[in-house]
Amino acid sequence: MTANQPKLLLVDGMALLFRAFYATSATGQFMYNDQGIPTNAVNGFLKHMFTAVNHFRPTHLAVCWDMGSKTFRNELYDDYKGNRTAAPDEMIPQFDLAKEAAAAFSIPNIGVVGFEADDCLGTIATKCKTEADVLILTGDQDILQVIDDGISVALLKKGFGNYQVFSKAIFMEEKGYQPRQLIDVKGLTGDTSDHYPGVRGIGPKTAEKLIQQFGSVENILESLHLLTPSQRKKIEEDRDSLILSKTLAEIKLDVPLQFSLEHAKLNLFENDRNEQLLKINIKGMSRILTMIESLEEEHVG
Repeated sequence: MTANQPKLLLVDGMALLFRAFYATSATGQFMYNDQGIPTNAVNGFLKHMFTAVNHFRPTHLAVCWDMGSKTFRNELYDDYKGNRTAAPDEMIPQFDLAKEAAAAFSIPNIGVVGFEADDCLGTIATKCKTEADVLILTGDQDILQVIDDGISVALLKKGFGNYQVFSKAIFMEEKGYQPRQLIDVKGLTGDTSDHYPGVRGIGPKTAEKLIQQFGSVENILESLHLLTPSQRKKIEEDRDSLILSKTLAEIKLDVPLQFSLEHAKLNLFENDRNEQLLKINIKGMSRILTMIESLEEEHVG
């Protein structure tokens, strides 16, 4: 982080919300409020977010969301994320509830129909990297491709307050290639979670070695004569799939969205906060408020 420069924490709301839901739903801890609405995911989402605020001390904060199950990637590939089941019934009312909770803390909620939360995160991070030190909080490693000078990523680990932080230097030391080249690696391997194929028979280790050697999918395709016979055969057979998979893997950095760093300035301590949160009616909110009050005391101190 750069001294005296704003510190912007961008939160992957979908990643935190789903992580919190499945951490408690397996044992039936849905935390129904007095209206019979489950709030376990929202409670955990807020706890994850404010634990990160306490840990990383941002001056600015915003949350990005998916805006439906279909995006431009489904237009390119019908079966994109086609292996995913519908959200559990207990999860559905918590999407809007989580946004209401964030808004009650004057935290901007950002999402654009036709794009994923990752696309919004990447766009805002790229837009703000020269005016703020940007940190993206998520559990999804796909976002590592947007790391750059001024952009870092904190991956959630098990429990609360445990993170693996990647700067550009750390990523390159560990991977041996540039963050943006992760797109090429994913093009080769595909992604079982997002359900796009890549090249059959090319795993992560081989893909990384190929990108370290050739630099890009395009360079590989121009250098097929330099590959092993097995590699060449696999890539030739799945050439179209490779090109499509790289396109699907690439996070958009130019989503048409509105974002102002000024409007994302962190202010958890507004006088009407408790009243707004009581209206939202989240079970277990008293513990979240206690966490916020401790942040407020340290902030004032």
